[in-house]
Amino acid sequence: MSARFRSAAAEPDFVSGGTTYHYLSTTTSTDGEYGLYRVDMGPESGGPSTHFHKAMSEAFFVLSGSMRLFDGEQWVTATSGDHLYVPVGGLHAFRNESAEPASMLMLFAPGAPREEYFEGITQLADLGDAERAEFFERHDSFFV
Repeated sequence: MSARFRSAAAEPDFVSGGTTYHYLSTTTSTDGEYGLYRVDMGPESGGPSTHFHKAMSEAFFVLSGSMRLFDGEQWVTATSGDHLYVPVGGLHAFRNESAEPASMLMLFAPGAPREEYFEGITQLADLGDAERAEFFERHDSFFV
């Protein structure tokens, strides 16, 4: 197998409102080892409410701007270079409350098809309660 290069100038893979997603390493490209995504959020962009994952850990690394991260106990303002690790089952949430854009890396291990999740959340309003519950179950996202 050969290494894979992706230029920083590559177009985003998915855009939803003021948030762009760059699928850097997907579960497919890493054979399920991990998934790595760059998420660029516009000013005052909401994020998911408090939730956890039963089968994967997640980590956040702020590249630029400031992000509000919930570590299961408190909200912290994270800036460039700050990191939050969330173990399997750990409560967490994030959002950009600032008036400036922010960018971060999100790492999921083991890899999970988060592309389908990122793209699917834009269609939640069109789903019934049972379909919405199945969507979150399928994507290992449990909200509290």
